[in-house]
Amino acid sequence: MSASRTALVTGATGFVGRHLVPALLDEGWHVRALTRHPERYDGPGEVVGGDVSDPASLRPALADVDVAFYLVHSLDHADYSERDARAARAFAAAADEAGVGQIVYLGGLGADGADLSEHLRSRREVEHLLAGTSVPVTALRAAIIVGAGGISWEITRQLVKNLPAMVVPRWVTTRTQPVALDDAVRYLVGVAGEPAAHGRTFEIGGTDALTYEEMLQVAAEQMLGHRLPIVRVPLLTPRLSSYWLALVTDIDTRTGRNLIDSLGTEVVVTDTSIREIVPGTPTSYAEAVRRALAQPHG
Repeated sequence: MSASRTALVTGATGFVGRHLVPALLDEGWHVRALTRHPERYDGPGEVVGGDVSDPASLRPALADVDVAFYLVHSLDHADYSERDARAARAFAAAADEAGVGQIVYLGGLGADGADLSEHLRSRREVEHLLAGTSVPVTALRAAIIVGAGGISWEITRQLVKNLPAMVVPRWVTTRTQPVALDDAVRYLVGVAGEPAAHGRTFEIGGTDALTYEEMLQVAAEQMLGHRLPIVRVPLLTPRLSSYWLALVTDIDTRTGRNLIDSLGTEVVVTDTSIREIVPGTPTSYAEAVRRALAQPHG
């Protein structure tokens, strides 16, 4: 790969972004790390200031960029859907104006025709808005990304760590297909600058489609060496569930509520064509948990 190719990573200080930047550097990319507070950035790459909602601030950051990674969202705000839509429109227009060669978006897994939650509908809307200009978009749709510091993984880890037994709502029987952080980063790097990935949507996941209850039990076996007593109850609403999460984890109520709203929707991989572009065997959930536990929690 030519070292002259430039990638811009939005959300460079976030859970996925801070792992993606060094991975791109390892592959020979020149990487610009976009952040609203460049003075605070202490990671690798060339730090650039900018806000995805402010097109004027993006012009210097997007100049001569071959691939722009869009990894930002506003899940901790009450009006996150509106915020994310505005930001996607602004970023797409700025990327088009700058002549960016490709946008790579990390969105949410879920069938287009499914009864998606507000959170997943918002992710899908962002995907469509980013694709609304002449810039080719590659969308990777993921369910839970398992890695130290990820919100969904932190909920799992802290529940297992803090509770000797659990009373859980019915959504724990919903199936999902988690993906290891390493695999998510590998797929993101693999589609960058790849013409065969332009204008395409890929589903990414690990080897296992599991219920949330099964995920909790696998995590418990890895962390504690045994399974947890779990009792399901029918009346634990999303609002009550979010209060419960805020009580027993350090996840704030609003973020917890927005995530929990999606847990009633089955999100499993139905298309494995990503492996044609980025070959390799996905990681199992148990191995992803082992890797996450081996890393510092942030």
